[in-house]
Amino acid sequence: MAKIDIDDLVAFSALADFGSFSAAAEHIHISQPAFSRRIDKLEKALESQLVERTTRQVMLTATGRDFHRNVQRILSDLDTTVMGVKGTALVRQGEVVVGCVPSAVNYFASRVIKKFHQLYPLVKVKLIDSSANDILLDVARGDADFGINFVGSQDKEVEFTELVTEHFVAACRRDHPLAKQKNVRWADLEKYDYIAADKGSGNRLIIDQALASLDAKPHSIFETQHGTTMIGLVEAGLGVASVPSMAMPSEDHPLLISVPLVEPEVKRVVGLIKRRGRELNPLAQLLMDMFLEHRNIQ
Repeated sequence: MAKIDIDDLVAFSALADFGSFSAAAEHIHISQPAFSRRIDKLEKALESQLVERTTRQVMLTATGRDFHRNVQRILSDLDTTVMGVKGTALVRQGEVVVGCVPSAVNYFASRVIKKFHQLYPLVKVKLIDSSANDILLDVARGDADFGINFVGSQDKEVEFTELVTEHFVAACRRDHPLAKQKNVRWADLEKYDYIAADKGSGNRLIIDQALASLDAKPHSIFETQHGTTMIGLVEAGLGVASVPSMAMPSEDHPLLISVPLVEPEVKRVVGLIKRRGRELNPLAQLLMDMFLEHRNIQ
């Protein structure tokens, strides 16, 4: 068998990730002709076709998919060895897939991911921002290394580690009448144009259950799926919304302010979820550990 270099494996892994010769070549900083030669060399060495080339896309063959899984393990083991000997300086490019509910992305997860990127600039972080139920499924199926979610604590398929317990707050503009109040009762929201999460949202379920016994409760004039969209509508002056506190920007934001919601106080627990029994690759474990270091910090 012809000699196979680690560079050939890195190139093949990049091709599997990007599905494009040009994008994969750019990612590992070589020319496309040189990249193609590496893939051709690897296929000749293995005496097997690993990829199917068409004018529009590149797809792995069945052999290629099996080989890709083995290559991922080889490169992951290499990362572990390098990190053990040289620390972080020589970590090669890799990928971590994280599922995250949108309300936790902008002002919570992004800070941790930024710190991770500063330490490991060659590692790609693929962020799946989707609904709580979809993130739970992605993690349980193994499509994501781990997730940041507020559901899963009772699910037998995953391990749930609490990160933070947070309250829902009223999101409004600084020029809104509620902005000057110390806190806001849920019943008071019915006096204003109210922006709510739609009925399929996990946050909506938490709120509806908490407010079930209230006689006076807010009725939405706008509904949307994600908290980030709700905040955008608030910023545009369309009303007031109830959102998790971590979805809100910092206190010095020029336009937006969050006011505590009371009577009742509504909370949710956000945590890390990982498929039960799954051993994470070293890079995913490093990122997960960094999230754990930010436990109870918003």
